Amino acid sequence: MLKHKDHSSKKDNLAITAVALQDHILHDLQLGNLSIADNSKTEVRKKENKAKSLKRDAKAVVDTGLKKPTHSPRVEDPEREYVLDPTPPPLTLAQKLGLIAPPPVPLSSEEWESVKQRSILHGDSMQPCPICREEFELHPQVLLSCSHVFHRACLQGFERFTNKKTCPLCRKNQYQTRVIHDGARLFKAKCATRIQACWRGYVVRKWYRSLRQAVPPTDAKLRKKFFEEKFIEISHRILCSYDTNIEELFSEIDHCLAVNRSVLQQLDEKCGQELTEEDWEKIQVQAAHREICECSICLTPLSLDVQAALGTSSHPCPRPRATVLLSCAHLFHHTCLQALEEFSVGDRSPFHVCPLCRSCYQKKILEC
Repeated sequence: MLKHKDHSSKKDNLAITAVALQDHILHDLQLGNLSIADNSKTEVRKKENKAKSLKRDAKAVVDTGLKKPTHSPRVEDPEREYVLDPTPPPLTLAQKLGLIAPPPVPLSSEEWESVKQRSILHGDSMQPCPICREEFELHPQVLLSCSHVFHRACLQGFERFTNKKTCPLCRKNQYQTRVIHDGARLFKAKCATRIQACWRGYVVRKWYRSLRQAVPPTDAKLRKKFFEEKFIEISHRILCSYDTNIEELFSEIDHCLAVNRSVLQQLDEKCGQELTEEDWEKIQVQAAHREICECSICLTPLSLDVQAALGTSSHPCPRPRATVLLSCAHLFHHTCLQALEEFSVGDRSPFHVCPLCRSCYQKKILEC
């Protein structure tokens, strides 16, 4: 009788163990729809639980007619890190009976910090995602309790595909996940570095262009090209700044012609009067006071007879040479003055000017 009871108890324990292991396998593989219990009973229970939750959440609303204060929505910190599975899953029957080890206790903040430091030390956030082989950039990123890092969407797709919760790299079961933003921070720093590099390059290129425009190069060909460009630029600037108002130009020309006419009239009045002998004697006395001894054009001595006639010398002239007296009391050789008048193409008689005082003159040849 006792043997029969022991045998039956062993069969019951074996059956309980088998059921517990089967239930644990179903939960481990996330096959909740394949439950040992009757499906109809489980569906009835789900409906009852749903109805109870609706009754519990339902509240009576009284309309008082007053305007309700609007509360601004709470803005969450985009850099906040949080755990995706803060509460562990309920224990299965096998875990309660001690047949299977229970899931690990949720990690504390210090433990998560050590796991994150391990990941930083390995440089996982700097590498592409092991599943999709793309950079993390600004996409959501998760850190596993085994210190491996993945895209959140990639890890969720991997879990759906395998129907398991195992790390794609180290195959650790029942890992814990935490949302981090290390990849986003690195990507922002990288973008800021690129922007700064582009801006600094732009500033340096602009400074170099201004330097090339201001400082001529040392190479002969480049120097020639530099000054050609400068000349073209200055010419273009002058042409652009030039005012082509025809009326003002003609009025300015008319004004210049009127001024020239008045000057010519004054010269005609001054040079048109013939000097008398008395005037020439006064001019000759004035020239004698100046004691002119040589021609200012050829820098050779004047005729000695002329000097004697003026009272500046008493020696006779060995080779007589004609000397001319101007109305401005200056003396020159006649041939020298004629050559100068022929050389001065722009001047026409009676508007020749004295080589010394630049005044219009009348001339008189002095006899030796």
